[in-house]
Amino acid sequence: MPIQTVILAAGMGSRLGRVLPKSLTVLSDGRSIMQQQHENIRAAFGGDARITTVVGYRAEDIVERFPDANYVYNERYDQTNTSKSLLRALTATGRGGVLWMNGDVVFDPRILDRAMGHIQSDQSFVTVNTAKVSDEEVKYTVTTEGFIDELSKTVVGGIGEAVGINYISQADKRAFMRQLSRVDDQDYFERGLELAVAEDGLRLLPMDVSDLYAVEVDFAEDLERANAALL
Repeated sequence: MPIQTVILAAGMGSRLGRVLPKSLTVLSDGRSIMQQQHENIRAAFGGDARITTVVGYRAEDIVERFPDANYVYNERYDQTNTSKSLLRALTATGRGGVLWMNGDVVFDPRILDRAMGHIQSDQSFVTVNTAKVSDEEVKYTVTTEGFIDELSKTVVGGIGEAVGINYISQADKRAFMRQLSRVDDQDYFERGLELAVAEDGLRLLPMDVSDLYAVEVDFAEDLERANAALL
């Protein structure tokens, strides 16, 4: 079965100060962020990998550039956060595990190579960077067994940051979707993961990619770091 992937690209990305959706921001190598993501997915999983993109703000601009992808429309993109966009996408993917990423992540293609073993064994995971822990980022702690315990921007004593590329297994998918359906509209999808860990016993691995680049482009300085990583 082809690997199912989801790109979350419904938001306006107003902090970057661009008119087009943030995922269409052009990088220093001439590719857009989303084009780099598509190429990384195809390189890792082959041409039959299924890519479903959640669109909202200026959806037509994304669809025009990537007509071969599958699309889910979040008409409430200006009133909801990533939890609800991801819920729509997971509902559309049917059975099977799903790899998903935020539409503003510029990342080393080797991250998906590293993820292959977990995906093949159907082990849910979040990719993390332990090299830095910023207050404004999603942070995490782990249990004594090494699985994710807490996961949010408000975590105290976090040992690293989530970088926006994750996988939910077929076995864990239903519980995760149930939690996404009950969280607040403005919650990030990490809240659904955290609730599934606490209430459903989800065993969520942190996959360390600190040695590889993965930059979420929220501000102009993030774009500068992403472009520097591509050199």
